[in-house]
Amino acid sequence: MREIQLREAKACLSAVIDDAVRGEPAIITRHGKREAVVLSFAEWERLSQVPSFGRLLMSAPLAPDDVSARDAAPMRDSGF
Repeated sequence: MREIQLREAKACLSAVIDDAVRGEPAIITRHGKREAVVLSFAEWERLSQVPSFGRLLMSAPLAPDDVSARDAAPMRDSGF
């Protein structure tokens, strides 16, 4: 992924967007600090559909033998 200064990105915004659509996102920097990323809408949609870790765990198919009796025992109070 290439880095481009904000001033340059403003001057050639159409080219930056064309690159993003072709699968080449760009990091926009301002005063040497990374501030934003330009990526295609399709890539943004794909990334925004990633389920949370909790949802992945809840949707995992578990069989009765997947959790041992030791793991299923209630937790002890540690006094904290």
